[in-house]
Amino acid sequence: MPDTVIEIVDLNKTYASGHTALRNLTLEVRQGEVFGFLGHNGAGKTTTIHILTTLMAPSSGMAKICGHSVEEAPNEVRRHIGYVPENVRLYDTMTARANLRFFGRLSGVENLERRIDETLEFLESQHLADRLVGSFSKGLRQRIGLAQAILHRPAVLFLDEPTSGLDPLGIKTLRDLIVRLNTEFGTTIFMNTHLISEIAKTCHTIGVLNQGRLVFNDTITAVSERYGDDAALEELYLSITPVARKDEAA
Repeated sequence: MPDTVIEIVDLNKTYASGHTALRNLTLEVRQGEVFGFLGHNGAGKTTTIHILTTLMAPSSGMAKICGHSVEEAPNEVRRHIGYVPENVRLYDTMTARANLRFFGRLSGVENLERRIDETLEFLESQHLADRLVGSFSKGLRQRIGLAQAILHRPAVLFLDEPTSGLDPLGIKTLRDLIVRLNTEFGTTIFMNTHLISEIAKTCHTIGVLNQGRLVFNDTITAVSERYGDDAALEELYLSITPVARKDEAA
């Protein structure tokens, strides 16, 4: 596997409406990093993830995951990635185990029942296996969504606003799981978020997107040394990402 697992060069996306969501985005994420992608609503973060997960084609430019082009080899890309959207989509009338069994079969996971048990144990969610997903809180749905995303042990995991709508305990639980995935499985994680505090506690590197342009990219160590605590980091973020007008949102 290449040392650079996410490679983006001059990526652009313009929608049919004429709105440009990404402008010459160039970025690299190295193997084993937890990368935090910051930006206001409409900055282009979700568009970026949709392109990287092969859900959307770019207008121009290049993006590769583990050396595979998202446009030329989408099936290879999908074998290497997991994805947890902001609002996890599961079958409410099925149990957590049945959901995982369904998605695991689609992904061709071998020894599926054992892998489901191992994944639920890793996420400390064995007690959820036989409960209907429709009865779950958002935090529990996120946990099963995460289980589904890592069932095939992807090299790269994409998380789109993973803590949105969670209470403080749910945020801490998810944060701890992200750290464990990275340290125990070596999973490279690309995470969209608004929360400065979560970036500081979980990420190795950060990028800031503003109106489709990458305006800041550095290691969290360098950022902390330069700007100090979370409050200073928040001031930096706000200073370089003025809130977009409603007609600029993507």
